[in-house]
Amino acid sequence: QVQLVESGGGLVQPGGSLTLSCAASGVTFIPYYMAWYRQLPGKERELVGGVTSGGTADYGDSVTDRFTISRNNAKKTVSLKIDNLEFEDSGVYYCSTRPIKSSAQRYWGQGTQVTVSS
Repeated sequence: QVQLVESGGGLVQPGGSLTLSCAASGVTFIPYYMAWYRQLPGKERELVGGVTSGGTADYGDSVTDRFTISRNNAKKTVSLKIDNLEFEDSGVYYCSTRPIKSSAQRYWGQGTQVTVSS
């Protein structure tokens, strides 16, 4: 069973930076696609960004260049760095993986809360 464990969330002041990390376990190969989603209050879950095992990254339509996604294939981890945090970035951030390219099967982490507040 694939499991994703997120870390790095918390309370951050506006203008600060934060790096979220996610580690995959229960998979014996390098997962094809690893991504971060977020759910802001009162809104649906949306893609923040994802990256394939080959290094191709994509970002959600509402995401700006304040967000940078990266991964470490050897460690099966994916990270999301958020710069210049804004109040509107507050929400729950979820790690997700689609381990097999030809399969739509997706796994989710429990989510980590990010709160931007002064």
